[in-house]
Amino acid sequence: MGKYDAVVEHKFEMFLSRKKLRYTLQRKIILQIFMKIVGHVTSEELFLKVRSQDSSVGQVTVYRMLKLLCEAGLAEAVSFEDGLVRYEPVREQHHDHLVCERCGKKIEFTNDDIEKLQEAVCSERGFLMTSHHMVLYGICPECDAGKTSSRR
Repeated sequence: MGKYDAVVEHKFEMFLSRKKLRYTLQRKIILQIFMKIVGHVTSEELFLKVRSQDSSVGQVTVYRMLKLLCEAGLAEAVSFEDGLVRYEPVREQHHDHLVCERCGKKIEFTNDDIEKLQEAVCSERGFLMTSHHMVLYGICPECDAGKTSSRR
């Protein structure tokens, strides 16, 4: 287990302790699998990954665990144009998304200028921002050049 994994696991254990919940083996397995995710998964997709390693884990357990991970600040729920809620591990640096309307590709990006502008807008209005998620929709370069067929 790497240093980041140990920090995440400790943070989650402390979170569960404050809520007077146990850190069960099933929760540990789900956490470890989820934190290795690259990109975004639905609760169903995560369930299938977890189930392949431990057939005793139920779908409701995975769904509840995702809610706990979000509450603990270790996961973020993201909704794109298809209406499905997807989850991604929270990493050290915040990011936003570009979504291609033709092929569905999701591109993560960071931009310090945008972050500063959002903070300034909130500050000017006396608004305390607790979180945000920005999704920009458009056409990726591959689809714009006609290299990728439309899935829509």
